[in-house]
Amino acid sequence: MQDTAPHIAPGAQGAPQASPIADWLRLEQADGVGCRSAHLLLSVFGSPGAILSAGHAALSAHVSGAQAQALCAPPGPELGALIQATLDWLEKPGHHLLTLHDPDYPAALAEIPDPPLLLYISGRRELLTRPLVAIVGSRNASVQGKLDAENFAAALSGAGLCVVSGLALGIDTAAHEGALRGAGSTIAVVGTGLDRVYPARNRELAHRIAAHGCLVSEYALGTPPLAANFPRRNRVISGLAAGVLVVEAAAQSGSLITAQMAAEQGREVFALPGSIHSALAKGCHRLIRDGAQLVETAQEVLQAMQVSPLAVLPAQRAKLPESDPAPDDDLLAALGAEPVALDELLMRMNVDAGVLGARLLGLELAGLVAQLPGGRVQRIWR
Repeated sequence: MQDTAPHIAPGAQGAPQASPIADWLRLEQADGVGCRSAHLLLSVFGSPGAILSAGHAALSAHVSGAQAQALCAPPGPELGALIQATLDWLEKPGHHLLTLHDPDYPAALAEIPDPPLLLYISGRRELLTRPLVAIVGSRNASVQGKLDAENFAAALSGAGLCVVSGLALGIDTAAHEGALRGAGSTIAVVGTGLDRVYPARNRELAHRIAAHGCLVSEYALGTPPLAANFPRRNRVISGLAAGVLVVEAAAQSGSLITAQMAAEQGREVFALPGSIHSALAKGCHRLIRDGAQLVETAQEVLQAMQVSPLAVLPAQRAKLPESDPAPDDDLLAALGAEPVALDELLMRMNVDAGVLGARLLGLELAGLVAQLPGGRVQRIWR
């Protein structure tokens, strides 16, 4: 894939301030000029260069006087430094910058009401042209929820879909991990500049995604993790994808914003059901009531998105320790599908506490049981 006009080395067309990148950055960074105003001006004048040279009077016919003044002002030292830093960043392997007018800009994203003016990319930018599905959910996910997200992502990626998520803790992290196991790989849409990693705990994961997948941001280099940026990046996650799968979401979860945006953008919305007693299932149940498709398998997602399920990777099976090759069927049955207190489990099993503890430890080591806060345990379904 050939780099297009925005990939300009310093000095290739004069000073950095004279390059097309500089024009796009000046438009994007102009005080008071938001995404919608920028789109309006582009529809009228055609290009950032034409906007910046239009003059105060011509601009004032379409935006406020303050916005026109900001666009007419010459770039200051901070903006000049950002332009140069961006050009330097683009010199490094795997770094790309797509403008809204770039022919390689993702077509699906360009169709949403307010697509980003710029997409900073680190990694395999060709992934943006593949069939994409988003997986999102709670940051404070349960062990079962993270396992479900990882297995769904691995299966979908194994079928050739690229999995999009937001690099947050919890479900996002599990989705990226699972997707990296498949041929489809993964795209992380972040809410900071690509020279930063947030959350810091996912630094190593971000490096692996940059190497084998793709990091994407609409925010300029140096942008810190501002709270307002993360809800806005959700529209990019849903805008890139043909469908969005929500795995565990509380009633007020930010994942519901992504699902709502997906529905408004005409994307498929899928949700995994959960227990009526689980707070992390409330958001998914609300989505299902509002018309999201209830799914229990990756095949159902593939069928809805008209992707052949034949290439789906087989689900990974838990391996029990060699010293105890046979699963504790009676204990697993007693655990049921919901978290249970140890006292209640003792009554169900009618065994000594020491015996129960040893059996639970064996199942936990096998990945079939998780210890929860408050002295509770839960069976993990694979």
